[in-house]
This record gives sequence, structure tokens and C-alpha cells, in this order.
Amino acid sequence: QVQLVESGGGLVQAGGSLRLSCAASGRTFSSNAMGWFRQAPGKEREFAAAINWSGRSTVYADSVKGRFTISRDNAKNTVYLQMNSLKPEDTAVYYCAARVGGTSWSAYSYDYWGQGTQVTVSS
Repeated sequence: QVQLVESGGGLVQAGGSLRLSCAASGRTFSSNAMGWFRQAPGKEREFAAAINWSGRSTVYADSVKGRFTISRDNAKNTVYLQMNSLKPEDTAVYYCAARVGGTSWSAYSYDYWGQGTQVTVSS
């Protein structure tokens, strides 16, 4: 299987920035599409961004488009989520996920998940 470990979460004021990292290990990384999801208390887990195996194709939720950037460094087995212009509604636990195949917005289509990292944006 694939193991995923997120890092980089924390507390930031509205308008600030954070960069999340997801370190991958296991049987494969470069063949996987990667995604970032987030979940706030009392809400369903929602899609934020995804990237294909080469890093040349990305997709974003409308709620983060223009503010977040997903990228990957296959040499380091790491995927990133650069978050700019953060808003209080971005507050959530952020999860890294991996799947075989192309990008997908659906959490049900992902095979492997990290433990999550907390992001809190104050007003």
C-alpha cells in the first residue's frame, strides 16, 4: 500500500498563507494521482484540489480556485498545497489522498489517505 503523511498546518490570520506537504512512501507514488480534501466539524469531507501523475494536469474546487495551488515533486515523493489569501471558511482538517488513475473530485474514488493536518484561519 501507499502511506501518506501530511504536515505544514497551523494557525494563520485571514489573508495569510500556508504551504501543506504530503510525504508519500510505499509501492508507488509517481503512478498515482494525488488530491487534497478538507473537512470541517459537522460538514462532509470536500474536494479541494487534485493533480495527475506528471503534475501537468490540475483541477480545483471553485471555492479555492485562484487562491490555492497544488504541485508535486516526484523526485521527493511529495505533493504540496500552497494556500494564499486564506479565509476563515478555509478552517478544516486537510487530508492528502492518492488513487490509481487520473484526477478525481470524489473522495470515494481515492484509495489511500493520510491522517490529516489542522488548518485554522482566524478573522
